[in-house]
Amino acid sequence: MSILRPRDAEGALHTFVAVSLTAAGIWLSSRSSWAAWFAGQLVFAVSFAKWFSLLHEAGHHTLFATRGLNTLAGHLASVISVLPYASWKAIHRMHHKWTGFQDKDPTTSSLVPRPLGAFERAAINIAWRAWIPLFSFLYRAQSFWHLPRLFRLFPDSRARRAFVVNAIALLALYAAAFVFIGPAALLRLFGLGLFLGFAWMDVIMLSQHTHIPLELSQGADVAPIPAPEQAPYTRSLRFSRFLSTFVLTGFDAHELHHVFPFVPGPRLREIPWTPPNEAPAWAWIRAAKAVPAEVFLFKNRKTSGLSI
Repeated sequence: MSILRPRDAEGALHTFVAVSLTAAGIWLSSRSSWAAWFAGQLVFAVSFAKWFSLLHEAGHHTLFATRGLNTLAGHLASVISVLPYASWKAIHRMHHKWTGFQDKDPTTSSLVPRPLGAFERAAINIAWRAWIPLFSFLYRAQSFWHLPRLFRLFPDSRARRAFVVNAIALLALYAAAFVFIGPAALLRLFGLGLFLGFAWMDVIMLSQHTHIPLELSQGADVAPIPAPEQAPYTRSLRFSRFLSTFVLTGFDAHELHHVFPFVPGPRLREIPWTPPNEAPAWAWIRAAKAVPAEVFLFKNRKTSGLSI
C-alpha cells in the first residue's frame, strides 16, 4: 500500500478545488442577478461538502504527506464546516476505535434504540422527509461543540485546553464576520448554500453507519473491533468517479476507508476489493428518504425488515 500514501501535490490540488469553489460561490452570490445568486449558493453548497471531506482527510493526516500542512488545511476546512478541528480529530479517532459498538462510538451512541416521545418522533420524521438537516446540527452540537461532554470523554488537560481554545477562536471569527460583514450580507452570501450543504451532508453522514446491525456493549468491558474487520458495520455509496473524487474526496467509499484508514480518500477505489455494503447512491438515497426517520435512525435491517 506504499503507493497509496498521501502526496503533498495531490493535497494541494484538492485544497485548490475547495478554495476555487468557495471563491466562485461568493463571487456569484454577490452579483445583483437572482439567477447568479442562486447559482452561487449551489456552488457554495458543493464547496461545503468539499471542505467537510477535506477536514476528514486532514484529521487522518491523509490529505498531505506533511503533517503541518494537514493541520493548516484542517483548521481552514473547520471554518466552513462549522466544526472545531481539535474536537473533530479527537472524536473521530474515538469513532474509528469503537466502530461497530453503537453505544461506545460517540457519533452513534445517541441512536441506540430507545422509546421516543411523540414530539421527538414527529420532529425527526418531518425533518428527514423535508430535507431539513436536523442531524447535521445535532451532530455538531452534541459531538464537537459540547464542551462538558468532551471533557467527560477526554480527561487530559492538554486536550481540554485545545478544545476550548479552538472553539473560542472559531466563535470569535464568526462573531467578527457578523460584526464587520453584517448579518444581512452573510445571509445573502452563505445562508442558502449552508442550508443545502448541511442537508446534503445529512444524508451522506447518515448513510455510513445508520440502519446497519451494530453491536451493543451494554456497559461490558469489550475490545475494539480491528479496522480490517469493520466493513460489516459501515456502508458505502457509489457515486460517479468525478463526484466521488473531486467533491467528496473519497468520503463516500466508507467501507474501504474504515478498513484502510491510512489511504487517502481519492485513492481508496484503487484498492482491488469490493465493499460488501456498497449501494448505488441515488437509489439508496431515494429508498432511505421513503422510510420514516424513527425507523431509519433507531432500527436496523434485522429489526425493521427493510433492505436499505
